[in-house]
Amino acid sequence: MNIVIIRHADPDYSIDSLTPQGRIEAELLSRRISKMDIKNIYCSPLGRAKATAEPTLQKMGREAEILDWLREFPAKIVEDSGKPNVVWDRMPAVWTKYPESYTKDGWYNTPVYEDTDVKECYDVVSKGIDELLAKHGYEKHEGYYKAVRPNRDTIVLFCHFGVECVLLSRLWDISPMIPWHGMVSLPTGVTVLTTEEREEGIAYFRCSRFGDLSHLDKEDVAPSFSARFCETYDSWDERH
Repeated sequence: MNIVIIRHADPDYSIDSLTPQGRIEAELLSRRISKMDIKNIYCSPLGRAKATAEPTLQKMGREAEILDWLREFPAKIVEDSGKPNVVWDRMPAVWTKYPESYTKDGWYNTPVYEDTDVKECYDVVSKGIDELLAKHGYEKHEGYYKAVRPNRDTIVLFCHFGVECVLLSRLWDISPMIPWHGMVSLPTGVTVLTTEEREEGIAYFRCSRFGDLSHLDKEDVAPSFSARFCETYDSWDERH
């Protein structure tokens, strides 16, 4: 079985849709994804994910099933300034000092996430992906998946970077802090995971591509910057 996770194209967050650049990205993405043999297509309910999926769906004459838990990961944290912020945008000096941040059952109990609903939100996404994979023949069992109905089907998920990292965290039973802060899937990045079933009835998902942008590279289109931060501290023209 193959899981293809796609981050939305360059977003205009003010209207929950895409920028003009994002629409170009979504079109180039569609030329790649519409050629695939896809069993089911699932999408976040948010506008920027729907707008990203639209060109692909039109080319294929398909509709996507909307799954609420694929929306951007909703948990928030309040900064010292009193400003709310997303939970995956933590400064390295803050979260890395807690060894529990690196463990699958300890990260949400660190002081970094006191008085937040991060664990409750994480459980919603975990339940969602577990139920979806069970529907497709793979049932969660401790650290791996039982291949109840082994298959070579491909499913596509149009969603968001924050929730994508939560999905990887659940699939691999690791802390989401690592993909949240150590990896980045730029707009229309394509992540591909495939089951490895070296023992009968036992499956594990291996990642062959993460945030792949070959559909943009092919057309010499530079990727959007959204989800990256400043490369060096003095890069004030980049996100800080």
